[in-house]
Amino acid sequence: MGEIRLGNVRSACSDDWRLCSEVTRTHGRTFYFCSQLMPPRKRRAIHSAYAFCRIADDLVDRAEELGPDHARTQLQAWEDEIDEPRQPVAIAYAATRDTYRIPARFTHELFSGIRMDLDAERYESWDDLYVYCYRVAGTIGLISSPILGAKTTSATAHAVELGIAMQLTNILRDIGEDAAAGRLYLPLRELELFGVDPDSIMCGRPNGDFASLMAFQIDRARDYYRRANTGIPALAPSGQFAALASSRMYSRILNQIEAQRYDVFSQRAYISTGRKLRELPVVLTSFVRFNLP
Repeated sequence: MGEIRLGNVRSACSDDWRLCSEVTRTHGRTFYFCSQLMPPRKRRAIHSAYAFCRIADDLVDRAEELGPDHARTQLQAWEDEIDEPRQPVAIAYAATRDTYRIPARFTHELFSGIRMDLDAERYESWDDLYVYCYRVAGTIGLISSPILGAKTTSATAHAVELGIAMQLTNILRDIGEDAAAGRLYLPLRELELFGVDPDSIMCGRPNGDFASLMAFQIDRARDYYRRANTGIPALAPSGQFAALASSRMYSRILNQIEAQRYDVFSQRAYISTGRKLRELPVVLTSFVRFNLP
């Protein structure tokens, strides 16, 4: 396997890439599944990006265990690895950024979003929540775009929209888990609009018209998926297939939430491997349609 040099940083080696792949396989099952549709070199690149960002996210998830001050210290130490990589995952990710010319500022923006979780902020409006979604997920779209072969600035903008769609899907799927951890992401003004008391969500017994609130949020997420999909033809063919698969399979989580009648407290919506495999013919059909002369 060829080596990649970044300044005075040691070369990324096979063990570094392998560790990134293992982190991705363990923590991002749908993401990992879709990444298998990419050529090996791009696959390892996207795994390094996922693994680096996932480690940062896990530090926040462990804030209760580590303590908020220690979590902030650890998060800063990991952010320092962006510019001075020493750890295996950071070295692989630095090699990816060098190869695909991915600006470091996108990853620094991601960290600014992750720190918002340490403050356990609540969001008054969708505009406020959008800033959070952009920082923690839209930036992933910006990081991924060059790897997926984005050919235009509009393709990059649509990659941000896919990140927003996926993050909103995460928020809806994880309402119960987040409430148990003392977090609430849904915009407070929209809760009020549907007569839902924030405390009722935190207790796991939502009042008001919670079903309509969820339907409203799902419609918003689907709109972002639709907008993101319009940019897929501007990706390289290998990137098209992976992006189509990610969009299609992740959006199916919304269908599962609906099938559970919006019960996001006693069960976690997910898509089985068998279901993912059954979605592939649909993805292939869309891919062929995009590439017909």
